[in-house]
Amino acid sequence: MMDDSKDLTLKILAEDLRLYKPSHSIPIQQSHSDSESARTKPNRAAVLVCLFQGDHGDLRVILTKRSSNLSSHSGEVSLPGGKREEGDADDVETAMREAKEEIGLDPSLVNVVAVLEPFVNKRGMIVVPVIGILSDKKAFVPAPNASEVEAVFDTPLEMFLKDENRRAEEREWMGDKYLLHYFDYESDNERYVIWALTAGILIRTASIVYQRPPAFLERTPKFWSRTIV
Repeated sequence: MMDDSKDLTLKILAEDLRLYKPSHSIPIQQSHSDSESARTKPNRAAVLVCLFQGDHGDLRVILTKRSSNLSSHSGEVSLPGGKREEGDADDVETAMREAKEEIGLDPSLVNVVAVLEPFVNKRGMIVVPVIGILSDKKAFVPAPNASEVEAVFDTPLEMFLKDENRRAEEREWMGDKYLLHYFDYESDNERYVIWALTAGILIRTASIVYQRPPAFLERTPKFWSRTIV
């Protein structure tokens, strides 16, 4: 009976999220020649926000701790994902391919239900969040790629709406003052900090799923939603 209830909850969530229409999007720019492709490497990435229902009925999201040996963002918490490759048909394919490469998540286990508005970081990298639902969590046995991922863990999605285990720092960029949020989480005696763009994506996702704003002042950076041509 518990499994039936869980399946129903995820089914309703999937139906609701399929109705979500992002307020804006940034089209994928296709290169028309090999020389053009070499000059303009895709400045676009996609991440997978993979949701599942925990043992206590709460919605949870899969996260990774990046390897300490990586040249960028080493040791930081992130969502599975990475840069688009020329062969990727769309952002969904990028997110799913990267999740399989990084943590061994079989795409056939994930039901993709929504693509959110793109986020743009300071360097102009477009990051597109893809929401997927993992109905059978037991079928997923994490197999982290040691060269990229140090740990795979999960957190309650709703924590990103609560003003608990959270702190914020005011930052400024090109005259725009914004808040950078940090969420502390402990799992299996390991402490993790989820912050910056990853935290922003999870706040957005939680706001959509639970249909309410966070219990704190968000004040996101304006550059996250700027238009890239």
